[in-house]
Amino acid sequence: MAGPVQSIERAAAILRLLAGGPRRLGLGEVAASLGLAKGTAHGILRTLQHVDFVEQDPATGKYQLGAALLHLGTSYLDVNELRSRSINWADALAARSGEAVRLGTPLEGMVLVVHHVFRPDDTLQTLDVGSLLPLHASSLGKVLLAYGAAPLDDALESGLEPYTRHTLVAPDRLTRALTEVREVGWAAEIQEMSMGEAGLAVPIRGHGGLVVGAIGLSGPVERICDSQSRPRPNLITLIREAARAISRDLGAARW
Repeated sequence: MAGPVQSIERAAAILRLLAGGPRRLGLGEVAASLGLAKGTAHGILRTLQHVDFVEQDPATGKYQLGAALLHLGTSYLDVNELRSRSINWADALAARSGEAVRLGTPLEGMVLVVHHVFRPDDTLQTLDVGSLLPLHASSLGKVLLAYGAAPLDDALESGLEPYTRHTLVAPDRLTRALTEVREVGWAAEIQEMSMGEAGLAVPIRGHGGLVVGAIGLSGPVERICDSQSRPRPNLITLIREAARAISRDLGAARW
C-alpha cells in the first residue's frame, strides 16, 4: 500500500494554518510555523495560488485562503443538512433568549436566511426564510465576511449601500469592524440595516474548522442592547452555546 504523498501533506498543513488564523501570513511566517524551508513553502504556495486555493495580497505579499477553497469549504455542506442539524438548537435558543433566531449562509454576495424561528410571543412577525440580507449591514453577514466564508473584496467592489445613517459604508471602518469580530468571536448590527432593530451573530463551523454559516438573534434595540446600546452579554453567551452545539454536530473538532 502506497504511503502518504509528502507534498500533499505539506499543502494541507499550509491550508490548515491559513484557515486557523485571523490574518494573512507572510512566506516567512508560514515556513517557520511548519518547519519548512522558505523555498519549499514558496513552491507549495505558488501552486496553491495557481489553482485559486490561496490568494496573495499584492500590497503586502501575504497569503490567505483563496475563493476556490472557500467555495469548496461551504459547498461540501448541503444547506439542508446545515438547517436540519440546527433546527433543535435554534428553537432552544429562541425559547431561552425570548428573541427571534436566524441562520444564514453566503449566497452570491448576500446572506441567505435558511432558517428562522419566530420570537416566542404574540407579536406580528414575518417569516424571513429565503430572504437575502446585506453582508456589511447584518450581523450574520459580518460574521461570514470576518471569517472568509464570503469574500470581502467582492463586497467592497460592489459598493456598501447605506441602509441607515449607522451603516458602515467606509471600507476602512468595515475592515476594522471585521477585525474586531474575529477578536471577540461575535458580530453585532445596531440600527445598521433598519432603524430601531439590532442583531447579534456567531459563526458556525464544520469539518476542519471552516466557517460554513452563522446563527444569530434579532429584535428591537432595547431588547438586544442595554441602555448604553451595548449588546447584552447574556444573549451573546446563549448564541455562543448554540453555535458550539451545532458546530459539534457538524464535526468541528475545534469546538
